[in-house]
Amino acid sequence: MTVLTGEALADRAADVLRGNDLGDMTAAAPRLYPHMWSWDSALIAVGLARISVPRAITEMRTLLRAQWTTGMIPHIVFSDVDGYFPGPDRWRAHLAPTAPSGVRTSGICQPPVHAIALRHILDAGRRSGGTDQAEAERFISSTFDSWLNWHRWLATARDPDGLGLVEIHHGWESGMDNSPRWDDAYARITPGTLEAFTRLDTRHVADVSERPSDTEYARYLWLIEQMRRADYDETAMRSSLDFRVADVFTSAILAVASDVLADLGDEFDRTEAAAELRDIAARFRAGVASTIDSTTGLARDLDRHDDEWIDADSVAGFAPLLSGGDVDLIDRQREIFWGPRWCGHPDLAHRLPASLSPAATNLRPKTYWRGPVWPFLSWLFGWGLRHHGHIGDAEAIREAGLAQLTDGHFGEYYEPFTGEALGSHRQSWTAAVALDWLA
Repeated sequence: MTVLTGEALADRAADVLRGNDLGDMTAAAPRLYPHMWSWDSALIAVGLARISVPRAITEMRTLLRAQWTTGMIPHIVFSDVDGYFPGPDRWRAHLAPTAPSGVRTSGICQPPVHAIALRHILDAGRRSGGTDQAEAERFISSTFDSWLNWHRWLATARDPDGLGLVEIHHGWESGMDNSPRWDDAYARITPGTLEAFTRLDTRHVADVSERPSDTEYARYLWLIEQMRRADYDETAMRSSLDFRVADVFTSAILAVASDVLADLGDEFDRTEAAAELRDIAARFRAGVASTIDSTTGLARDLDRHDDEWIDADSVAGFAPLLSGGDVDLIDRQREIFWGPRWCGHPDLAHRLPASLSPAATNLRPKTYWRGPVWPFLSWLFGWGLRHHGHIGDAEAIREAGLAQLTDGHFGEYYEPFTGEALGSHRQSWTAAVALDWLA
């Protein structure tokens, strides 16, 4: 097997991003995901900033053109390429009164990692100086209100009760589509009559057991049908949807991203907005802390249909490592994170966080969000730990993350014990985080 390191790995990663470039957006992957995904694109922009600051800015501008008038940034912006299901005809999001005109999107969102990308773009522009710096600063200044509105929407429309927890209406909004976190919430869903559908994702993976089942997909599509019937109106959806969960991981990202956006606000003389964002960060940081299971030390989601905690041995349980908070809480989380049920498990190929505890009895090490290691998520935890001052932890993740990627496949996700690349290869955000780690 070819082993790539250093400059050779960086060249291969840059080649992936250039190969997946559609002009003003980057396809998440060349065949399986031929469109723009919201949190993919933010992390792709982190990698693009290492190659071309203007191209990273273009990526984020394209995403902003799809922003709804409510402030929501949709989870998919569709390109002109076919080959993905469900496509825009299934979502019919353009019929919603708050949808953008002239852009085809889905009708849901994903975790708000975008401010983290903005920080990286600005820092890269300032390192380069000259026109790169001027363009990056102009971009942040001119689009700041759009990002602010995105955070405001999440803090209001998706937290109407002020819990400090972001409510999601579909497992796809979490980014962890078929995680065991959602099993009980999905189990209550009995799909009604659905239009016939043909999945396309299973055509692009060698082992279909890596992907969600047809039963799961029927539930996913039923939720889309319910949203369409509600015209994607938040108030109407809260009273009619079969899936309503307060997502602790998305809440943690909103907390830390709001702090990052507040710092940018201070730099660009938006002090009132910065204060508002810090209030949002504090509320959601407290919300994340309120979910901790005193026995396991992990954060939990909350099923809003019955206001019951969801216990799942999921990587989302480490949400406080992103949001930050009480020193004792973070220290306990770090101990668990590096302990034998997680990154310290003796059988792991690399000391990296798997999507489910490697010691979990329901682990499925090759199945999407039910066991594999996702490189972008390793990067995100590494960034969060570094952001909060845990440099040694961040460096350990960086070294292990790069070691995982030396095969040069840039897999969507990896088998935790063998290190085999799974899912789609030449995945854009995997290549992007490799570039950032290498830099």
